[in-house]
Amino acid sequence: MPSTKINAMTQPEWRELGFFYDRDDDLKKWRLRGHKAGLRQFAERMRTYASNPRKGVVSEHEHFGPYKYLEIGTWPTSEITDHWIAGPVSEIHRLAHLIADHLDTAIVGDCIFLRAEFAPSSSYEFVLEIETDNFDPAKADIDCWP
Repeated sequence: MPSTKINAMTQPEWRELGFFYDRDDDLKKWRLRGHKAGLRQFAERMRTYASNPRKGVVSEHEHFGPYKYLEIGTWPTSEITDHWIAGPVSEIHRLAHLIADHLDTAIVGDCIFLRAEFAPSSSYEFVLEIETDNFDPAKADIDCWP
């Protein structure tokens, strides 16, 4: 269990990120939980990543969140694995737009499954879970609370 000091540092990092994520290796899926504004921040960071000319090189990547295990990266083909969500920058950009488009019509309680639209042959699913506007991503991290 993390120390009280680590928890005190981790909680604001979740809140700044705007969503909570985890990876379930048994079910083979990445899950991002957040309110629409927090998930839009993720889409915007993906767009920023894809617009950066330095990110066009294969294996470039960016880590997200307090634990840094959610990773977006540049790869020749689109894929969702236990390691990352990756693809050519043009596809990362397209995924960011897909997320934004889905959020435009999503309602609280919706689950948006993105593997079929982004990387259908991937071994992992990528799911956005839409929460209420008062959702606190730090409270979703059970390791942050004694």
